[in-house]
Amino acid sequence: MIIRFTVKSTHNIHHQFGLKMTDDLLIAQAGQYTRDDSVCPTDIRVDDYRPSDYRRDTFSCADGTADDCAKMRKNNEEVMVNIYRYKFTEDFMHELFTFAKVHQYDHRKDFKEAWVAWIDTNENVVNEEVSRLTRLGYEGDILDKMFKSARYYFRKKSTEKKAPEPRRDYVSVRKELLEAIDAHINKSIAGANYKPSDGFDNFCNSNPELIKGEISHLNKSGLTDSEEIKQKIKKTYKNRYFLVIRK
Repeated sequence: MIIRFTVKSTHNIHHQFGLKMTDDLLIAQAGQYTRDDSVCPTDIRVDDYRPSDYRRDTFSCADGTADDCAKMRKNNEEVMVNIYRYKFTEDFMHELFTFAKVHQYDHRKDFKEAWVAWIDTNENVVNEEVSRLTRLGYEGDILDKMFKSARYYFRKKSTEKKAPEPRRDYVSVRKELLEAIDAHINKSIAGANYKPSDGFDNFCNSNPELIKGEISHLNKSGLTDSEEIKQKIKKTYKNRYFLVIRK
């Protein structure tokens, strides 16, 4: 069932608003990992396999062997090579940017001639960067990579800093809505088939007048886009759900 409302704003603009939840909320749960040194004698740290912000101390290799651990390490190294981005150093990118801007409006032929001269003049800096990328395992044409960066990226990169867009004032929902949501969640959460998505749908169907009042409140507070209003109320319900289950 879809609830639809028509809201008249202060600018005499009518907005139709419908609410229906169909998406399921997915909650990921992390497993627990331990290390069994009797079957995996190698000293393996979780940082070898997971991002640094994944707060774990050890990696599980239970029911495995040292060979399994070696294969895991090899596979991990291969993945890291595949996703590695070979970037220039900040100092070298500054040199490329300076050159590109000096020759920003050169014709292609003139730009290439200036590039050859720049490579000769900055031979030591260029060779150092080439050696660094080669040591890291880059197998492509490094000089071509440098030229394309200067010609097609840095030459077109703007030097103007965009002024930050002013942030809109935060619009909060009414306390009456929060209390009604909390009461509905606490009453419904014990059900075996309860899901936040279905719960929100049921909440809207059971409280049409409350929803209408909240839409009017948000409209008067400056929110006139129906989709934005729907998402705000939907997000509020989900946030309150997580607050309840974490108590």
